[in-house]
Amino acid sequence: MSTRTAARRGKTPRSRAKGASALLRIVQAALEDMKAVNVKVIDVRGLTDVADTLVIASGTSDRHVRSIADRVIEQAKASGVRPLGTEGEREGEWVLVDLRDIVVHVMLPRVREFYALERLWEAGAAPEAPAHAAHHS
Repeated sequence: MSTRTAARRGKTPRSRAKGASALLRIVQAALEDMKAVNVKVIDVRGLTDVADTLVIASGTSDRHVRSIADRVIEQAKASGVRPLGTEGEREGEWVLVDLRDIVVHVMLPRVREFYALERLWEAGAAPEAPAHAAHHS
């Protein structure tokens, strides 16, 4: 979320960052509590205005994926954050939970491998090598 977007929501960048880090801890605790597998946190500030952080985790079955997402939603609500939306709960292969500054993806391992969100977002975050660097061998 951009600073301008934060200002429209009545938050300063500092208060937003403090709230986002507290929410991230809540999300991580919910994932740990539900035994989510291979949890990855990716800082996407500067890459998109949609969110500041992506959290990607796997579940061992469609039921496990749904249960993990439900716990994230439950804990977020308990901390006063209502999700903007959720997608994929019916199928349970990939559930997305939008918590404003944090977007949580809970996926089956095969779905996660197929879409490779980590590679997509981390490639966008990697600084590009200078053009002349390729010529120095």
